[in-house]
Amino acid sequence: MTSTTFRFLILAIVLALTFSFIPNQEKPPKYKGYDLVWNDEFAVDGAPDKKNWNYEIGFMRNQEEQWYQKENAYCKAGFLIIEARKENKVNPNFISKSHQDWTKNRDSIKATSSCLITQGKHAWQYGRFEMRAQIPIAKGMWPAFWTLGIKGNWPANGEIDIMEYYTGKILANAAWKSKESNTAWDSSTFKLSDFKDNSWADKFHLWRMDWDAESIKLYVDNQLLNEINVQQTIQSKDQNIIPFQQPHYLLVNLAVGGINGGDYTAASFPSKYIIDYIRVYQKKK
Repeated sequence: MTSTTFRFLILAIVLALTFSFIPNQEKPPKYKGYDLVWNDEFAVDGAPDKKNWNYEIGFMRNQEEQWYQKENAYCKAGFLIIEARKENKVNPNFISKSHQDWTKNRDSIKATSSCLITQGKHAWQYGRFEMRAQIPIAKGMWPAFWTLGIKGNWPANGEIDIMEYYTGKILANAAWKSKESNTAWDSSTFKLSDFKDNSWADKFHLWRMDWDAESIKLYVDNQLLNEINVQQTIQSKDQNIIPFQQPHYLLVNLAVGGINGGDYTAASFPSKYIIDYIRVYQKKK
């Protein structure tokens, strides 16, 4: 290989990496029959817009390794970046290693990350929800884009996982309370290899939910991953909370380890979940 060829090769690689991280600068598209009712384009550098987002703080669920904190979420160059970092800090909630509560029997924090939520600020019943993002797939990483109903405790309030990834798998799920098993799941799982693109994880993808009173349809890049029949999630006509016929708020987070995320290593850090935009459309009235 000549030195000129080598320089051109390096230039091509640099350009490819640069242009793969250019945010979508076009105005949100107009969908026939829909209005754009809320969006965050993450256009201003610094902390995410406090008008849109609250944060979870601490150890939250699924025996995950990360301690959630605000500092791991920031906007830069038109993207929201949620960064999982290897850290070593004292767990302020530690009581003893024999305590039954897993959030209180860990004496230290080994990893940090962020979970942003619209709870208390924004919630929507039905619509088209979109996120353009590149997800991290390093060992132990567990990124997600999901919703929870505003009324009731989990799973009675209903959960929709528009995007969930762990251990080499993409999932599109819904969960709700059932009489038979307490928690019912409608889940579709795809291996990364199912997408027939060796560089799939290095690219941005469009995750979408179309939700109405009858169905929840979950997509990636216009490929239908799962369709949930809303009527089948209703136990009885007189139940107090209909999980998918009530407003839901959004969560976007990067978890580490836990019951599904799997083992991680030092090489897993830092990992970045890079979000270009999140948009919510609703049908015209």
